Amino acid sequence: MMSYKQFWTKKTLIGLGLGQFLSLLITSTGFTSSELAKRGINVPTSQSFLNYLLLAIVYGSIVIYRKKALKAKWYYYIPLGLVDVEANYLVVMAYQYTSMTSVMLLDCWSIPSVMVLTWFFLKTKYRFRKITGVIVCIAGLVLVVFSDVHAGDRAGGSNPRKGDAIVIAGATLYAVSNVSEEFLVKNADRVELMAMLGLFGAIVSAIQISIVERNALRSIHWTPGQALPFVGFSVAMFLFYSLVPILLKINGSTMLNLSLLTSDMWSVVIRIFAYKEKVDWLYFVAFGAVTVGLIIYSGGDKDGNPRQAEVADEDAARNKCFDEEASTGSWNQGTVAGSSKTGESSNHAIAANGVAEREVVENKNIGKDAQGKIS
Repeated sequence: MMSYKQFWTKKTLIGLGLGQFLSLLITSTGFTSSELAKRGINVPTSQSFLNYLLLAIVYGSIVIYRKKALKAKWYYYIPLGLVDVEANYLVVMAYQYTSMTSVMLLDCWSIPSVMVLTWFFLKTKYRFRKITGVIVCIAGLVLVVFSDVHAGDRAGGSNPRKGDAIVIAGATLYAVSNVSEEFLVKNADRVELMAMLGLFGAIVSAIQISIVERNALRSIHWTPGQALPFVGFSVAMFLFYSLVPILLKINGSTMLNLSLLTSDMWSVVIRIFAYKEKVDWLYFVAFGAVTVGLIIYSGGDKDGNPRQAEVADEDAARNKCFDEEASTGSWNQGTVAGSSKTGESSNHAIAANGVAEREVVENKNIGKDAQGKIS
């Protein structure tokens, strides 16, 4: 039986707190997007572009200041940027074809997708307690869906089947993006990841804007009231992207996706206190269920991070693979540099030791010959 102190570890508390802060950031992006939609501004790729541009400028400047070679090949980040941009675009576009309730429910597809991908590629092992936490979280979100149905808020949408398929595709891409970021942040560098994701995300977004949203941007008459939520969305997304790698490194992709489930509940809280709206009582039960599921999933994780210890051999194998491929010769550049600097002196030391050993052997042989002669 796990004790109270073993359950409420520092790692557990950090994971829960950081996860809920990220959930609040996502909630704020949802409300700013809603405000933009009310003003007739529907340019999701353009909103994401400003976020990627901020990431490229801020973290790219740090990478340039360091003057160090990249730990991963630069073109590894191209597919990551493409997947991340399209995941954001697909989920936002799905609201045009299906109901909000369907999007909320089907977006949970990212959770089992993340678990399968981390189990297959990152060799993550999920115990029964963590699987139980996932089930409780999803059950809580299902209660939110029933709450919408009970309140009569469910709308069919113009093309529900198409919309549902788009949501599933977007959720799958979210899972791929999150698992890829988890791998890179644990084997490369967080600042490098953000800089390169921002760079290639901005490039992909710019190309997509020129094809899809060029006319929509031209038709917008910008005012301070329209620019404020646009900028607010970008700042919230920038903070979200900056903090996600920290949670990925501490608790992993599954914990991130489970934490984001509460964003819908936080939006309800804002509706109650900010807009004085009434919500169904099932929302509160759902919020409690998701909270309990998060505690079950993250509770008892040791500060020493046994999860990383379980996959240490696999991480070492992956690092070795990248060592052979990288033009710099290693993901762990500092270690290799140190080894190359000390290589010559080490060779001299080995040679000196060899000479000393031969002298000892020769002295022993002389001693034996002398004893033989005396006898």
